[in-house]
Amino acid sequence: MDTGIIIKVLPILLKGSVMTIELTVIALVVGTILGIFLALFKLSKNVVFRIISSFYTWIFRGTPLLLQLFFFYYGLPFMGVELTPFSAAAIGLSLNCGAYMAEIIRGGIQSIDKGQFEAAKALGFTYADTMKKIILPQTFKVIIPPVGNEFIALLKDTSLVSTIAMVELMRSAQQIYASTFRPIEVFFTAGVLYLLLTTIFTGVFGVFEKKLSVY
Repeated sequence: MDTGIIIKVLPILLKGSVMTIELTVIALVVGTILGIFLALFKLSKNVVFRIISSFYTWIFRGTPLLLQLFFFYYGLPFMGVELTPFSAAAIGLSLNCGAYMAEIIRGGIQSIDKGQFEAAKALGFTYADTMKKIILPQTFKVIIPPVGNEFIALLKDTSLVSTIAMVELMRSAQQIYASTFRPIEVFFTAGVLYLLLTTIFTGVFGVFEKKLSVY
């Protein structure tokens, strides 16, 4: 293994890593917001809301992420909608993440003691106030571990956006390999960076979990 090649390609791969992190954070933030609404829809007494939420999660959890990315980048232009690789990647990852976050958040809400709902109702809280001030804050403490797992899975899934010409860590490695024909050094370095990123963020979520468990 030529360490000179590794040193040469490292800055390019680090630049791709920044894009990987950016896509992951965007997808998790948007997916979490979307997941909150979908979870509330699924727990609603309104049949229409439940059907919409169930149908959404059925579609996005039941089809491969790669297929979804292809649809947004290659399929939408046939409908008159053209997206840049970044937009297609961000939208595809966010919508997919939203489906998984909906189930995580729904499970977190259902884990809260039902007595708290009844107590809030007795105190005159509306459903919206109960969720915003009592239930959701506790839910987010409960779901930190599965959210951390979702973040790590999402971080690795960003490698799929290389198939739609989005230049992130995996795409950068592929481009370097195409010009150097040194697969061991290039993909070994990319693998180490993925391991480094997942290790760092696993530690970050672990710290959050410990801090929140104090209260």
